[in-house]
Amino acid sequence: MAATPNSGISSLTDITNARRWGIIALLFVASMINYMDRATLSYALPPLSDDLRLDPMQKGYLVSAFFWSYAYMQIPIGWVADRFHLKWVYAGLFAVWSLACGFVGLANTLSVLIGLRILLGLGESIYLPGGMKVVSQMFPPDRRGLPSGLFDFGTRIGLVLGGVIIPALTILYGWRAMFMVVGFAALLWLIPWLLTYPGRALDTNRGDLIQKPSDRKESFVVLFYPFLLLLSPLWFLLNALLANPLPRSSESPTWGPILRFFELLRNRNLFGIILGFFCFDYFWYVLLTWLPDYLVKGRGMPIEKAGHLTAITFFIFGVTEPIGGWIADRLIRRGWSETRTRKGIVTIGWVTGLLMIPAGFVKSDATALFCIFGAAFVGLSTGNLLAILQCCAPPDKVGTWTGVKNYSGNLGGIAAPLLMGYLLKHTDSYGYGFAVGAILLLLGLIPYWLIVQELEPPRVVMNGE
Repeated sequence: MAATPNSGISSLTDITNARRWGIIALLFVASMINYMDRATLSYALPPLSDDLRLDPMQKGYLVSAFFWSYAYMQIPIGWVADRFHLKWVYAGLFAVWSLACGFVGLANTLSVLIGLRILLGLGESIYLPGGMKVVSQMFPPDRRGLPSGLFDFGTRIGLVLGGVIIPALTILYGWRAMFMVVGFAALLWLIPWLLTYPGRALDTNRGDLIQKPSDRKESFVVLFYPFLLLLSPLWFLLNALLANPLPRSSESPTWGPILRFFELLRNRNLFGIILGFFCFDYFWYVLLTWLPDYLVKGRGMPIEKAGHLTAITFFIFGVTEPIGGWIADRLIRRGWSETRTRKGIVTIGWVTGLLMIPAGFVKSDATALFCIFGAAFVGLSTGNLLAILQCCAPPDKVGTWTGVKNYSGNLGGIAAPLLMGYLLKHTDSYGYGFAVGAILLLLGLIPYWLIVQELEPPRVVMNGE
């Protein structure tokens, strides 16, 4: 039922399918720009560090600055996505990250560069929690796999295009001009976004969004949620040992915001999701951070060839994302179980990740590449991972759940390059690091199958169905 004109609330039944898919297309482009902007520093680091005379330790600080702010902001941004109008939140943070990328071209000191990279991480933190929230608003549960995979597919295309465009711009015009072109030109994306996204709030309980009033205490406490997440195992232990459970948030106005957060983490489905996604992101960041180096130093390939092969790997990973979501959506519409179908597709994808084990040890380059390309079919799982969360999360908590999940995944991202480097240093082989990532990915299926429960969300009927 559509809301009254004076209520400021719009129903998604008023939004056409073409407009919904247009918004997904814009999210795809935003995700592509997101990952291209992340990749700029990696390609420009050699000439940039020469110009600014950065030593290896300083380069390490610079590269890591983005990741720490990005990981930290996942939970607060998820909270924001659940409470404020995404049209303006997404647009504002998109502008922040684009400007931060562009102004790197004007920076002359390490401190300014680090500050801009931190700002870039803050802005880019909206891409996944915000995108997930948009999909949950725009589509019913049995149709979310394909749009989830499509918008996240943009990140893989961004990696592929970045490997071609960014080096070319750097060689032709220099690293400063490259940053300014990539960053400032991206601001043009804001025009179709502001024209296409609905201007009024939407009702989440009908499959849409409605803004909630913010609690001042909750607004303050949310900034410390990442630290509270690290304490969550203690919370589970206390609840298991104490005869009288700790008070509910509604019974404790003083500690209500903190207790509500721990109550969120007590949710069995969310706990299983964050454990499984930690394993997935560990595997993903092993590929993202070490695959080019492996092909160049481990296989002796020229850097140009290694770049092309890496781009092909990420392309396969990206193409399989919407395919996996589409297959699951079709099966679910034929009457298959929502959660078990998506878990099954995730399992098929993650089993292919085991191919990274022989990829690190075989002598034949052709065999190694076959295994690497095969392992890229892990991408089949990605759209379904997002849809499982949307299936399990309460409609008004999708952004918060996504933030918690993405924060836990980024902890895997922190660990992956460090452990991979340690194993490489002490074994002089990439194979052991790849094996750890592949085995951990397989172990990640345990929480998805044994902890995440069956959940069939109510069907939301949309316009045009």
